Amino acid sequence: MMMYGISNYMYRKVFGCLWRSISQHAGQRLDISGIYPPIATPFTRNGDVDYQSLDINLQKYGSMPFRGLVVQGSNGEYPYLTTEERVDVVRRVKEALPTSKLLMAGSGCESTKATIHMSEMMAKAGADCVLVVTPCFYTGRMNSSTLIHHYTQVADSSPIPIILYSVPANTFLELPVDAVVQLSHHPNIVGIKDSGGDITRISLMVYKTRSQDFQVLAGSAGFLMAALSVGAVGGVCALANVLGQQVCELEQLCLSGQWEKARELQYRLIEPNTAVTKKFGIPALKQAMEWFGYQGGACRSPLQPLSKVEIENLRADFSSNGWL
Repeated sequence: MMMYGISNYMYRKVFGCLWRSISQHAGQRLDISGIYPPIATPFTRNGDVDYQSLDINLQKYGSMPFRGLVVQGSNGEYPYLTTEERVDVVRRVKEALPTSKLLMAGSGCESTKATIHMSEMMAKAGADCVLVVTPCFYTGRMNSSTLIHHYTQVADSSPIPIILYSVPANTFLELPVDAVVQLSHHPNIVGIKDSGGDITRISLMVYKTRSQDFQVLAGSAGFLMAALSVGAVGGVCALANVLGQQVCELEQLCLSGQWEKARELQYRLIEPNTAVTKKFGIPALKQAMEWFGYQGGACRSPLQPLSKVEIENLRADFSSNGWL
């Protein structure tokens, strides 16, 4: 495909140079601080994307004090969506999202070429920035050198800023701190979402990148307070799909130095957060969304709904902490 006589390759290179020039001249990068729910993708019982239910959720999220939304993250079941569906969902969210909120779209794929292409499509669909998960199929070869090369190529080509995404629970691969530090120098890499929960690691990344205008987001509400206390600037939290107001309140308590109140709220969020992440995962998140007035919808196969016993255990995790 040609654009005004310029190849896609040249377009990416020219745009990349322009972006780096603007960023360096401005002296700052995109501010991604705040709370983001990684929104679920509702499906109908026959497995189609349920856009009507998605629209209902977006109307509710629009009134929340979120910094923005993450679309096609892990909780969006992105590995089960086609390329066209991934882009269409982002486009639909962009149309409904208030202009004051950021749209962060997952664009990670296994190959560098596919990730570049997906990032370009997400940008065209309206994303403000892209969240790029570590490629992981050939885990044994995904060392610092390989990952630095991958992310550098993506960042050089992406027309919008990128956020690194380390989620070892799903990829069995943690983006090494030394790679994060080196990548933080790239003007089109603005931060990282770290879902591992290692506060020592998060502290070290904040410390090692603090001169680069690089931001760290906690990847879970379960350690949000701890991450904020060592310099993280917000969080991408699955629990915010359900208890969005409370997760935002936790952030504000921390930012205002009300640590005792923050600690008590953090305690009450740990068990329900664990339930919808590590313990039962996406089926639990979707079930809890239904309880709190959202449209969770079905999961896409091979994911299956919770059993009756699991539903009762999930309810107990929310009820015992006063949320139901």
